[in-house]
Amino acid sequence: MASAASSPAQPKDATGVLVLADGSVIWGKGFGATGDAVGEVCFNTSMTGYQEVMTDPSYAAQIVTFTFPHIGNVGANGEDIEGLVESAVGCVVREDVTPSANFRAEQQFTEWMEAKGKIGLSGIDTRALTRRIRLSGAPNAVIAHSPDGKFDIPALLKRAQEWAGLEGMDLAQRVSRADQESWEGGYWTLGKGYGRAARDATPHVVAIDYGAKDNIFRNLVKAGARVTVVPAKTSLEEIEALKPDGVFLSNGPGDPAATGAYAVPVIKALLDKDVPLFGICLGHQMLALAAGAKTTKMHQGHRGANHPVQRVGEGWGETTGLVEITSMNHGFAVDGETLPDGVEETHVSLFDGSNCGIAVKGKRAFGVQYHPEASPGPQDSFYLFEKFVGGLG
Repeated sequence: MASAASSPAQPKDATGVLVLADGSVIWGKGFGATGDAVGEVCFNTSMTGYQEVMTDPSYAAQIVTFTFPHIGNVGANGEDIEGLVESAVGCVVREDVTPSANFRAEQQFTEWMEAKGKIGLSGIDTRALTRRIRLSGAPNAVIAHSPDGKFDIPALLKRAQEWAGLEGMDLAQRVSRADQESWEGGYWTLGKGYGRAARDATPHVVAIDYGAKDNIFRNLVKAGARVTVVPAKTSLEEIEALKPDGVFLSNGPGDPAATGAYAVPVIKALLDKDVPLFGICLGHQMLALAAGAKTTKMHQGHRGANHPVQRVGEGWGETTGLVEITSMNHGFAVDGETLPDGVEETHVSLFDGSNCGIAVKGKRAFGVQYHPEASPGPQDSFYLFEKFVGGLG
């Protein structure tokens, strides 16, 4: 992958390009929306669920490289959407997107990408790009699509180099709901779609939305909770006024330390008041910050639906040591070496040993780095919703 000064000549049929901040220029065929967008290039190893990935708010300001070569062949539909707010700006795939061949398809993936304003790039050696990310870290880049094949490469390179990147960036406010909402959606079943939440259900969970996936709320409902979703910057007083039996801390994009500037004081206060807490991904990281730990930017991140995580905490009894196959999407992590004495490590990644779960001793507060709601991914970790909701009085 050459520098911009000696970049490979543009192929005759190239209508798309990925320009990395180091000057590398990668040509391909554009699809979806036209124009250009800047973001961090990451990779996802999921074999299914590309529409859920592309609508996950945790991917805000990112360009997703799919390692599975055939992306788009099941089309798109109105049910496999995890969020209606900002998410991934584009994706990079190996093979050309073929016409859909799935009974649930309502729209071609290329048409859906265009309608959602997302840029796609096909014909890329995604193995080489993934290896580059693994070796050198997730780069900043601009993805561009122009049907006439005309690109201002120096201008695109300048934009990629001037983009500040995700470290230190608070994206939660950009993807959070603006208003309080009573969650109405139930769990999905084939042929019936999504059910309805029981509005008289107890216990009552207040979910703080830092960029949540909808399937999280559906699983809380399935576990028996009534859910009220509130914006990321909701105050402690506003949360207390809702009289929650427990508070959920959602996933989301960006640097947890940046989001924590306003979120952590609220979480600390909830801990002090012994309010039960459950955090996922960004929510897990901010729970750890509130408990006295630190977070760090990862070299390449964890993104996919096949990540093995092992239970290591003392509280798991006979299941200590059990391995869960999990869905993950994070570029930051809790530094396990910084966990204070009052925090127990409960789960670790079997890929690299990084922290994947904590429990605050003496409190009904725990978090996991992975996504137990999956969508896409395995269902090994659904029990965590039952653990949280079932423990609320």
